[in-house]
Amino acid sequence: MARYFDTRATARIDTRAYERGLRRWLGRMSDDVKRAVERTGTDVQNEARRLAPVDTGRLRSSIVARQTGGGRRVGYEVGTNVTYAAAVEYGTAPHVIVPKNRKALYWPGAAHPVAKVNHPGTAARPFLRPAVEKTSFFFRFHMAGIRGGR
Repeated sequence: MARYFDTRATARIDTRAYERGLRRWLGRMSDDVKRAVERTGTDVQNEARRLAPVDTGRLRSSIVARQTGGGRRVGYEVGTNVTYAAAVEYGTAPHVIVPKNRKALYWPGAAHPVAKVNHPGTAARPFLRPAVEKTSFFFRFHMAGIRGGR
């Protein structure tokens, strides 16, 4: 009776060099993706600045982007520390303005001091939300640049 597999051939494959190359390649891709996320954050920041209404320029100049996370979990935040930014972004409802430290309100051009003012509210002038909505467009653009060699 013949026995199969009496003669065996074995081969060893040293995968260490392959693994090192793969790690290098993945590391490079990871750096490229991090760079794409960083550029996306900058693009969203610039778009928010472009869309921000300008009176004195304080709101526009306060818009910043910063990277969050680390390792393979990176992201970005775009925002501002100006106290009235939410009122500009979302608008305000009609409200009453009363004095805080005095008995009456007065401003240049007013006929006389008043005890309160009925403010009609302000319309929303979104600048952050429309900019953030373009995130996927900016990110796809930068990722295409990686694949295209840019």
